[in-house]
Amino acid sequence: MRLHVADHPLVTHKLSVLRDHETSSPVFRQLTEELVTLLAYEATRNVQVSPVKITTPVTETMGVKISEPRPLVVPILRAGLGMLEGMTKLVPTAEVGFLGMVRNEETLEPQTYAERLPDDLSDRQCFVLDPMLATGGSLGAAIDFLFARGAQDVTAICILAAPEGVEKIKAQVGDRDVTLVLGALDERLNEKGYIVPGLGDAGDRLYGTV
Repeated sequence: MRLHVADHPLVTHKLSVLRDHETSSPVFRQLTEELVTLLAYEATRNVQVSPVKITTPVTETMGVKISEPRPLVVPILRAGLGMLEGMTKLVPTAEVGFLGMVRNEETLEPQTYAERLPDDLSDRQCFVLDPMLATGGSLGAAIDFLFARGAQDVTAICILAAPEGVEKIKAQVGDRDVTLVLGALDERLNEKGYIVPGLGDAGDRLYGTV
């Protein structure tokens, strides 16, 4: 598993505003979109491309285009939806699927309650969007789901992560082709499973339900 933690002053600035408990939902949504576009730039560094001949106003030359099959972007519902616009702005030709994950309050294990994905993901590069990598349960289940459908490689984009979640994903994915791209790696999880210092519940803050 490859891990990339963003090291850019714009990312740090936007994260600082996101963390502030006084930041309103409209501003939070806007900054999330901007931040994800910055993270997506790094996450798509190894996106598959094919050569293409183009004609400029001066001459013919060779360029590249995103290969078929197109990359698949998969936000994890519901908070992942707040990241979708930022990703598709950078890769507008990507296909979009959805995964709904929820934690079973009795077993504490993640369950899939909804999915809208191609049946066969063979040779597909998949990009999973999940704002917070805390315990790693939901993201790990999503990664397993995509590989079970035949995905070639999976890149997960998270705004924040806790070390505990990163270690869980690393142990779970084994030698499969997985990349984690993070806006920041925070200190730890608290006794309630929240990332510290974190930014609270990303879904609530995105949609104004706090």
